[in-house]
Amino acid sequence: MELPRRKFIKQGLLAGAAANISSLQLKEDHFRNPGLVAGSTILFQGDSITDGGRWKGNDWNHIMGQGYAFIVAGKIGFKYPSQKYLFVNRGVSGNKVTDLAERWEEDTIAIKPAILSILIGVNDTMADVSGKKDFSPDSYANGYRSLLQKTREKLPETKLVIGEPFLLPVGWVKDKWTQYQDALIPRQKIARQLAQEFNAAFVPYQELFTAAAKKSSDDAWLWDGVHPMPAGHELIAQEWIKAVKKELKFPN
Repeated sequence: MELPRRKFIKQGLLAGAAANISSLQLKEDHFRNPGLVAGSTILFQGDSITDGGRWKGNDWNHIMGQGYAFIVAGKIGFKYPSQKYLFVNRGVSGNKVTDLAERWEEDTIAIKPAILSILIGVNDTMADVSGKKDFSPDSYANGYRSLLQKTREKLPETKLVIGEPFLLPVGWVKDKWTQYQDALIPRQKIARQLAQEFNAAFVPYQELFTAAAKKSSDDAWLWDGVHPMPAGHELIAQEWIKAVKKELKFPN
């Protein structure tokens, strides 16, 4: 029996809509990273650059701080709201590798992140330049490697992101620029080597800040040679997302 024209058209439209929805769903599923499921935790570890003035509480108006970790959480959370990723900031101002080691179990292993991002080394560099004992490049390498080994053993599925420590010749850093470079460059090489050793995404921040400073001035990006200006935090966030998207196949 032939269907009435109106009913035929309605059924055709519904079938077409269903096909379109199915097609959209396939595209969305295709872009999802199978290793980063909905509700996955993305953890940021480091010193004051990561800390960003965060409050150590549960107030989401302040919990991520006001630096690059906050920007990353905003950008990714906005683009993939249905995934409900949990962003956690555990950066602590003044921290060195030795300080991370003291709180690693509680502030990293216990959190069980799907992505662990680490930016550490500037305070180690400053301690070295100031003549403090036990802060050589070798101690930095050994301590950092130990943290990564422990993470691999206890959280084998966690994806690692290692940021390169960086400085620019501004303010008090400029006054001892040669000494700071001599102490920083070995740690930058170590960070890169560890990223290769542990199959981590590596973000070359020094190269990025040096290139950015050529477009304007050093203090447009780091106000004191160490801590980023708002534009500097945006630069870190953009490059972090690029590196992680490449590693984890986020969509464009």
